[in-house]
Amino acid sequence: MSERHHDVTAMYGGIRLFTGASTPDLAKEISDYLGASLSGRDIIEFPNENLFVRLHSSARGQDVYVIQTTSVPVNRNLMELLIMLQTLRLDSAARITAVIPYMCYSRSDKKDQPRVPITARLVADMIQAAGADRYITMDLHAGQIQGFFSIPGDVLTAFHLLSDYFVSKRSQLVDPVIVTADFGFAKKGRNFAAKLSAPIAFVEKRRTGNDSTAEAMTVIGEVEGRDVIIVDDEVDTAGSVRQAVDIVRHYGARDVYLSFVHPVLSGPAIERLRQVEIKEIVTTDTIPIPPHKMLSNMTILSIAPLLGEVIRRAHEGRSVGEMFNE
Repeated sequence: MSERHHDVTAMYGGIRLFTGASTPDLAKEISDYLGASLSGRDIIEFPNENLFVRLHSSARGQDVYVIQTTSVPVNRNLMELLIMLQTLRLDSAARITAVIPYMCYSRSDKKDQPRVPITARLVADMIQAAGADRYITMDLHAGQIQGFFSIPGDVLTAFHLLSDYFVSKRSQLVDPVIVTADFGFAKKGRNFAAKLSAPIAFVEKRRTGNDSTAEAMTVIGEVEGRDVIIVDDEVDTAGSVRQAVDIVRHYGARDVYLSFVHPVLSGPAIERLRQVEIKEIVTTDTIPIPPHKMLSNMTILSIAPLLGEVIRRAHEGRSVGEMFNE
């Protein structure tokens, strides 16, 4: 054990893992990766929908990690996270890290029209006020959300996980081209294309109003006769994805693949994905997908080893960037 490792573990004690109710399977995988059992807790919902948390044992002086994604039911899962953080703070945990695979309200990251909130900033403030000393999250919708936190954190990406999967399939693909569903994902799309040594194309679309609707206009780039991999950070209602699939097929795409990090899959998403011709849908388990939303062409990649290794390195005071040669 290095001197630095010894100093950190002496300061914070051992790793303690807690989880809310949102991601039990992912939390168990992380627990197995680290060889550290999930700590017991009770989460009770009273008839008036108020939540109550009680720890089974003391976390005093420990290095605590609370694993909780903030997907649907969003407000319930967010409150669970906040109450657990405060419970651990009042129990005198030495250091508390909020591990949030998917951060809710991340699309509300700026005032882009009069008389609207910046809710992502509010969520960051609440996480800090509840007692978090650090945070770990995955693929924020906008990079500036990191600036909403005044506590240190690690914003990870599933880029390597997803791109490596397609690199392993590279020999099966015919002249692949990476297509981004909009210009907002262009930079990450270029990185994806570089990893596969493939060209990139863009679906031009325009979004109006405050809902999730957008109109696909055209494809900028060459897709005819090529296998297309449509990449995005998340799929919510799948409206943009459906239009992107339709338009690349209109321009002569061969097989179409879909790759994204966060399977939000709300409202009509599953029916829309079922209706369009997609050879394979590749995503991660930042958000659990219930059985009734699983499609036969879905491949779910686990982020547990990534989060587990980052938790280990954070606990030992080692670089996270070294994992990605940064």
